Order: sequence, then structure tokens, then C-alpha cells
Amino acid sequence: MKTKKVKKVVLAYSGGVDTSAIIPWIIENYGYEVIAFVADVGQSSKDLIGIEKKAILSGATHCYVCDLKKEFVEQYIYPIVRIGALYEWNYLLGTAMARPIIAKAQIDLAIKLKAFAVCHGATGKGNDQVRFEMAYAALAPYLKVIAPWREWKFRSREELLVYLKERNIPITATIKKIYSRDENIWHISTEGGDLECPWNAVKEDCWIWTTSPKLAPEIPEKVFVKIKEGNIISVNHLNLTPLECLNLLNKIAVRHGIGRVDMVENRLVGIKSRGCYETPGGTLMMQAVRAIEELVLDSNAFKWKQKLSLEMASVVYEGRWFTPIRESLEAAGNILSKDITGEVVLELYKGTARVIQKRSINSLYSQEYATFGKEEVYDQSDAKGFINLFSLSSKIKATNKTFLNKKSLD
Repeated sequence: MKTKKVKKVVLAYSGGVDTSAIIPWIIENYGYEVIAFVADVGQSSKDLIGIEKKAILSGATHCYVCDLKKEFVEQYIYPIVRIGALYEWNYLLGTAMARPIIAKAQIDLAIKLKAFAVCHGATGKGNDQVRFEMAYAALAPYLKVIAPWREWKFRSREELLVYLKERNIPITATIKKIYSRDENIWHISTEGGDLECPWNAVKEDCWIWTTSPKLAPEIPEKVFVKIKEGNIISVNHLNLTPLECLNLLNKIAVRHGIGRVDMVENRLVGIKSRGCYETPGGTLMMQAVRAIEELVLDSNAFKWKQKLSLEMASVVYEGRWFTPIRESLEAAGNILSKDITGEVVLELYKGTARVIQKRSINSLYSQEYATFGKEEVYDQSDAKGFINLFSLSSKIKATNKTFLNKKSLD
């Protein structure tokens, strides 16, 4: 008698509360074979130690760990730095950028293993469900998608902890203090627990990477950054790969408490949520590139870049990475970045980072023109004609208004 082949599901596995519970839940409720997929995007090494064993003990038949750090920085992070995308002017898109590369690698593994489905641990309230499933739809629409948070009876992580305890599956989170964290080489985010009330001040145990600004060094530190076509290529006079640049900037920035953000954001599903983000090296990268833009881009290019940045932030936040709109925005950003080449010096001090020096061979800044001192290059009388033309529409409008008022009085 021929044995019925068990269907395979590839789960995006982190080893946290949600995905640890998903493995036994799928086996118990569907009878599928669960294969755990772990994306190494630069999260803490301690989160990866023993993760294969943990997945197997939870019921997975196999666990694959894929190192995506280099690709993540070069093909996902650097394009966002070049275009300067910030969601709601604060969020540096750390989680949003990571989801498409994780989903892509997960899909590649599912196809290789001839799995019939993929699974993620995102909740039905959050953005990640959309980000994962937008990627799945774009890359392999024929695969079944399993989203347990939209199916199972559990309504809280406290209930998941009880479920895991009953099955002797170890987990580090506790009922007393549950933070939901997401970590990669670009950032670490913290949500849940005390943060769910916006009136609660953030406790120091919320911050994982960065030194408290109160405890940061009393002496400022200077960081030298070199940029070529919108890309960071050197830190403190060391020519490095993108991954090495980010690693070094992270190391420098965390000791000065750089990159902390506490914000309430608008989720894609319509819910407001509070998140605390730490993006130390990324904050320095963004500031350095923006400093060269100030020197190089003319007024119209600068305004257009701002619009592109805003639109790109929404596209990435909403999970639309594998779409023509993201590709076109990135292409436009790359064109505007061609002249963004130069050097920047940042000064770090107790949670702040400010640009104190900047220069570029493509700079449009001319001290000769800008000076308040004596110069021979600018004829100030030329401004009269410019102002007459620039204000012409206002003059015509005011003249018409005066004429109509006078006519109504007559």
C-alpha cells in the first residue's frame, strides 16, 4: 500500500513566542510537515545559537539558517539610505526593509524543497502580514499561505506562553514582562508591554542596543564619513564594504546613545501603535548623505527628492517592495544620487549627532556668492527684475481685487 505523502510547509521562524507555537500548532491542526527557515539579517548571535535544535524540539523536521546580511545591506538598506526614506519623519524602516528579503529567501527555499505552502507568524493587527503576503503574491502566487494569528483560538501572547509550557517548549519571554522585539543589523524595535500606554514613560530596560545618553561619554567623538554616489564607502578613513561600514557605525553610535526613537505610528491596517526603535549606525548614515545633498542638489531637485523619499517610505512600509513603483522610485533616487559624493564629519555627544563639516567636488555652494562681505561676482541690482517677475501674479491678483472693490462701491 502506497504511503500518502505529507505536505510540506516552510515557516519563517525566529525562535520567538509566536513562531515557536506555530510549529506544534500546524502539526496538531493540519498534520503537515513543518520546515523552519531562519533568516540571518544581523540579529543578535545569541538568538541564533541553538536555533536549529530549538526548531527540531518544537516539532520541525528541518531547520535552515540563511545568511542574508550582505545582500540585505547592499540591495535593501543602501537604496533606502540613498533616497532618504523615513516613515512619518521618524521611522527608518528597519522591520519593513527586512521583510521582503526574508520572504524572498523563504520562497526560494519553498520552491527548492517542493513545499506547497509558506507560513509566517505575523499577527492580524500588524503590518508584517501584509509585507510577507505581498511578497509571496509577487514571487510565488501559487503557494498556499498559512497565517495562524488569523486562524487559531489564541488571542494573546500570554495564552501562547501557556500553550508552549504545556508542551515543554522552552521560551525566554515571561508573562510578567512581554516585549515584542524585532532585530536586524539596521535596527531593533520594541513594542508591547508597558509601551502600549502612550502615557507610560519608556523604561530603560526597553532599550537594548544603545547606551543611555545620560551615561554616554562626556567627551564628544568625531566620525569621518566618505560618500560616493549616495553610498557610504568609508568610515574614519577606512575603505570598507557596505556591511562593514554599517557594523562600524553601529559600534560607534551605540556608545553615544544615538538613534533612539519613541513614536506612535499609523499602521497600514488603520491602528495606531507605539514603537521604540534603535537605529544607531543608520541614523549617522542618513545624516551624512543628507548633508552632501544640501551642498549638491539645487532647489527643484531637492524638493523632488523629498517627494520621492516620502513616497518610497510609504511603499516600503506597506510591503510593496516587489512592485514597479518601488523599482521606479529607486531608479529616480539613483539618478539624483549620482552627484552625491563627498566627505562629512559628524560629532556625537550624549544622544545627538550633528554634522559639523561637509564638502563635495560637486557642491553648488559658492562662498564667493553667499558671502555677506565684499564680492565682485553678484550684481544686487539684478534682484529687482527677478522680484518684479516673481511677484507679478500677486500684483495682478491684488490689482484685480482693488478694481472689483472699487467697482462695487460705484
